[in-house]
Parts: sequence; structure tokens; C-alpha cells
Amino acid sequence: MKKISVLIPCYNEEENVGPISDAVIDIITRELPMYDYELVFIDNDSTDSTRPLLRELCKKNPKIKAIFNARNFGQFNSPYYGILQVTGDCVISMVADFQDPVELIPQYVHEWENGYKIVIGIKTSSKENPFMYWLRSCYYKLIRRLSDVEQIEHFTGSGLYDRQFIEVLRNLDDPTPFLRGIVAELGFKRKEIPYEQPKRRAGKTHNNFYRLFDAAMLSFTSYTKAGLRLATFFGGFCAAASFVIGIIYLVMKLLYWDRFAAGMAPLLIGVCFLGSVQIFFIGLLGEYIMSINTRVMHRPLVIEEERINFGGGQDGERLLRLRLAEQGKKGYNDSNALSRQRSEA
Repeated sequence: MKKISVLIPCYNEEENVGPISDAVIDIITRELPMYDYELVFIDNDSTDSTRPLLRELCKKNPKIKAIFNARNFGQFNSPYYGILQVTGDCVISMVADFQDPVELIPQYVHEWENGYKIVIGIKTSSKENPFMYWLRSCYYKLIRRLSDVEQIEHFTGSGLYDRQFIEVLRNLDDPTPFLRGIVAELGFKRKEIPYEQPKRRAGKTHNNFYRLFDAAMLSFTSYTKAGLRLATFFGGFCAAASFVIGIIYLVMKLLYWDRFAAGMAPLLIGVCFLGSVQIFFIGLLGEYIMSINTRVMHRPLVIEEERINFGGGQDGERLLRLRLAEQGKKGYNDSNALSRQRSEA
């Protein structure tokens, strides 16, 4: 019997983790009874009652599993790490607030059965803030024009990923992964399922301006050269324009020495304009350097504080070997590692 893993990242979702687990389990057992399943929550250091509620869910149902991060590792690292920890033949990633409808699960699985390695949900509309939806649309259109790699519009990361694709993600070993770009970049055959994004069932969204800007800059610096090229071209244009204007001022002053007064205003305007342009592009260059620095440091995606219901059986053995393979790839060398970690599991 094939196994479906459903991954639900969460952060301060005490009002949603119970209902989303019930909804996911209900739709799998009702519409996909021919499949085994596991439901994996990865909690990004919640400060409310999310963790105690997850412990209760795991206690009641051994097929519900939980990973507790030692701290908040960001909205991209945590789900990506969770995908690498599942044991199913495929993984379906969904948010906890019901903005990824659970009704998509049977549709994802049906297309997976048809041979697609990746099946993703695409928002055609949203019941959330219409201004934010329009702003995202503008951003996606801009990034598609600037990027050398195809960018998928209104793709949030929700979808089904085959085990073969998960192994590719594991081998990438990227410390700052951007799953939305990776899905498009690697070129796996995929199916897109349109849906209307509903409102959050409960709670408050954690996507503020800073988080959205962080996501935009990660995509921009990972998949475009446009920022650096723009700085180069604009700098060249400003240099040429300044040279021409300087020659014109020199000629005018030589021809009309007593009548042509250049004054300080043009000089101040020019200095302020060029200074602001320099600051903007220094900041943009800093974003690229910061992205490079994060990759060079190669910090772990996530540090776990605790995991529940992962030990023992074939799933535990399989996951253990995958983790050891990761450690081996990173230079971990200990002949007693397998036996020691097996005893810990």
C-alpha cells in the first residue's frame, strides 16, 4: 500500500491545528481509502498553545507526527526541512489556516496517479485583501520578465511532490531554499490545479511587510541578474549624462563668462540625485552579498528541539538512513553512528 505524507507547517496556530488535522484525515480516509497516510506538523517555535495541542493530537493518533524547531527558522526553511523528513511515497504541503483547501488533496493524488511528479495549486483569485493580491500579481509579472528561470504566478508552495523530487531536493543541499523557484527551475513534469484562496479560518496572518519583502528579495537575488545589470547600465548612463552636461556648462561659461551664472542649485541637485542612486544600488548589492554569505556559511536548515511519533518500525529505519545519508554528505564520519542513532530513535 502506497503512503501519502501531508506536511503542515505552523506557527501560533492553536485555533487551527485541531480542525485541520480532522479535515485532512477525514478526506483521506473517505476519498483515498486505498492509501496509508501520515500527517506531519512542523512547528516553528510557536509561543501560544500550539505545541501542547500537537502533543495531544500525536498521543491520540500515532499517524500524526510532530517536529518542534528549537527556534523560528523562517517561513521557507521550516517547510522545506519538513518535506525532507517525511516517509511517504509523496508529500502534500498545506498551510494550517485552511487557505489551501483540503479538497485539493484528492485532485493532487489523482494527477499524481496520472504520472505527474509535481502537482501544484495555483491561486486564480483570493478572498483576502484584494490590494495584496493585485500587488502580488504585479510582482510576479515583473519577476517573470526579469528572471532567466520560469516563475510560477500565484504559487504559494502548496502541492504534491513525488519521492523522486524529494530526493532531488535532498541532494541540492541549499541552506536558503526557495521552493517556489526550485519547482520551476528543475523542470519536472508538473500539473497545475487552479483554486480560489479562501479567508483564514481563524487567527491572524503572520505575513507582514517585512516577511513579504524578504520573500521577494530571496526570489529576486536567487533568480535574476537584473538588479546588478541595472546598476551597471544606469551608472554608465549617469556618467555619460554628467560628462555631456559638464561639457555644455563649460562651453556656456567660456562663451558667456560674465552673463552665465551656473549657481549652486544644479550642483546640489546633481549631488543629491547621484547620492540617492548610489545608496539604492549599494543596498541592492548588499542583498546579493547577504544571499551569498548565507549560502557560504552553510548553516543547518533547522535545528530540532523535539520530534514525536517518528521512532521505530520501517518508517523510523527509513528516516534514520536518510538522515545518516545527509550527515555523510556533509562530512559526518562515525562508524558507530547508525547504531547510536537507532538506539536514540
